[in-house]
Amino acid sequence: MKYELTPEKGVAGKYISSYVDESGLLKAIDFHDDDNFNFGFDIVDALAEKCPDKTAMLHISKDGKERRITFRDMKNYSNKAANYLHYLGVRKGDRVLLVLKRHYQFWFTIIALHKIGAIAVPCSFLLTRKDFEYRFKAGHISAVVATADGDVADEIARASKNYQGLKTKILVGGSKEGWSNYNRDIRFFSGTFKKPSNAAGGNDPMLMFFTSGTTSYPKMATHSYKYPLGHYITAKYWHQVDSSGLHFTISDTGWGKALWGKLYGQWLSEAPVFTYDYDDFYAKEILGMIEKYRITSFCAPPTVFRMLVHVDMSKFDLSSLKNVSTAGEALNPEVYSKFKKATGLCIMEGFGQTETTLTIANLKGMKPRPGSMGKPSPMYDIRIMVDENTEAAPGETGEVCIRLGDNPPRGLFLGYYLDKEKTDAVLHDGMYHTGDTAYMDKDGYMWYVGRVDDVIKTAGYRVGPFEIENEIMKLPYVLECAVTSVPDLVRGQAIKASIVLTKDMVPSDKLKKEIMKYLKANLASYKRPKIVDFVEVLPKTSSGKVRRAEIKAKDWEQA
Repeated sequence: MKYELTPEKGVAGKYISSYVDESGLLKAIDFHDDDNFNFGFDIVDALAEKCPDKTAMLHISKDGKERRITFRDMKNYSNKAANYLHYLGVRKGDRVLLVLKRHYQFWFTIIALHKIGAIAVPCSFLLTRKDFEYRFKAGHISAVVATADGDVADEIARASKNYQGLKTKILVGGSKEGWSNYNRDIRFFSGTFKKPSNAAGGNDPMLMFFTSGTTSYPKMATHSYKYPLGHYITAKYWHQVDSSGLHFTISDTGWGKALWGKLYGQWLSEAPVFTYDYDDFYAKEILGMIEKYRITSFCAPPTVFRMLVHVDMSKFDLSSLKNVSTAGEALNPEVYSKFKKATGLCIMEGFGQTETTLTIANLKGMKPRPGSMGKPSPMYDIRIMVDENTEAAPGETGEVCIRLGDNPPRGLFLGYYLDKEKTDAVLHDGMYHTGDTAYMDKDGYMWYVGRVDDVIKTAGYRVGPFEIENEIMKLPYVLECAVTSVPDLVRGQAIKASIVLTKDMVPSDKLKKEIMKYLKANLASYKRPKIVDFVEVLPKTSSGKVRRAEIKAKDWEQA
């Protein structure tokens, strides 16, 4: 069906047109005039011109200091950072590692890199020497901008001893021998930065993310300057940001989720973002921030919501919240129901990857179904494939794939940096193969099953872990759980449930028997875990995803 598209409002309208039906549901979107698009010049600087005094970000440091940063400030300090980085030798095409936690300097720096044309490579502050060493070599990194907090600088220094390509090291929030001092030095540089005649934009590489690396060394997903445009849907129609409100996404800047929720789509929608630069997560503290600063939209991974529902939320005034959303891994329906009961709000689940923007979601105007990822974004042509030539029937599980067509969607990655083999393994037959499995019901809602490698084959059946985890999460004393396979001489694979209990519960054989009895009454025989293991924590990536592969690997190695 063809729709009559109209330009979006504000600065985004120059590049984005859409059609929204009478119910407010986005039905179609198109992008134009973006062959030279550069978010730094075309959005940040444009907003500094249009609304210089408008808040771009409210930043709260870990000691409680508030900084209200306007779009004029963002332009000024990103220009200062661009001049500073250029002075230190950073040039167009250079790859620059950013290890900046949630420091406000991250925003100045990444926008500066966009303006210079250098490629930003965000990384987690939790990395060790070995991790940095791998990333330096894999990404041909020439400069690093890092936090002075903790051992980050020391780990980087140790890693650089075995890598000769690191020419520039810049420290934020402190001083150290062999490092340039960001906070001290940036003050001496001009707030004017002239757009280069050969400015990067459009299909030029702008950003590289290291994937989570749950089963192998992380890959480097490369995105172009058109990537930010793909996040317009993320912010306006999924987060449902308010241009006069305040949006809060929980994420460290080392992960793609930060750029999903703390920069691109939000500012394309002209909405301010809220950043709390905390060290340790406390559910009550986050709820307190929402109450104090009157947050209007909130996004967090399912791990956070699982913690929030175990807090008495009635003690906090959350009336400012108009929309909440989640992604990163599948959300258990039990958590969805508990949160709605406590707040009256539906958690709008979404799905995407480091290699994409938001691809499937419960968008504005949709009625979410607990446990469902939602429906395909109008920007992506999603297919559920049983094999390379066969689409799944309704209710049939298959791999989530994106049909590429003649004009790949904004936000789909260019490929894995310097790795044609792995790129070709996922980009073939006219599709991008996500490696995630799901099924679509008769109404078009999609339901997550698991990673292709997570699916358990037991006694001739294929079982997705998420379905079993959902049932276990209904038990009031279960905080988190992960279902994986273990070797079994008869079945080939048996099912194991690793369970984290709430703080008030003590593991015991009696409790284990109670859980097994419950599962026997509520799951088909072939879906029941043979083993229940109580653990203090589940292994996770720095972005909060449960590392089922790590649990599985240990069990299979010990067999």
